[in-house]
Amino acid sequence: MRILGIDPGLRITGFGLIDAHDGHRLTYVASGVIRVPDGELATRLAVIFGQLQDVIRQYQPQCAAVEKVFVNVNPASTLLLGHARGAALCALSVAGLPVAEYTALQIKQSVVGYGRASKEQVQAMMVRLLALPGTPSADAADALACATSHAHASRLTASISASASASGAGLLQTRRGARVRRGRLIAS
Repeated sequence: MRILGIDPGLRITGFGLIDAHDGHRLTYVASGVIRVPDGELATRLAVIFGQLQDVIRQYQPQCAAVEKVFVNVNPASTLLLGHARGAALCALSVAGLPVAEYTALQIKQSVVGYGRASKEQVQAMMVRLLALPGTPSADAADALACATSHAHASRLTASISASASASGAGLLQTRRGARVRRGRLIAS
């Protein structure tokens, strides 16, 4: 399965593509950044939309994962980031790709093992996990991490679904009193 990860930004949007193979093997396909020139907001959003469409056409991903926006101290910055994220989501939707969304905390926890990991730690883990010959930029590494998180989550979901199917029920009881219903972990 080819996964496109996106780290949205109004100045720089990172993208990363990986192939998730059976088992635990991930292979690097491509990564990079979309540098958005200064100018009118609508024009900047069109650049993100158009260049992501080019990436999708070139690499033919089967699904996508996008980092969720966090609310920071400056509401205006959060709103602008939301616009960039919206342009990315539209490009994915127009291409007909299923989209998963993950918070930065979830992504860092998935690839580094610590939700408050630094950018440098994420970059280092992407080099290790994907056997990269060099270190990707911070934005490209974040996008690769997003795709990697989705690969991990998809594998877990498939495993849980298989266990539920094997038991002959749509419900699987787990050790800590939680259970899985239709692929979702819920508290008992």
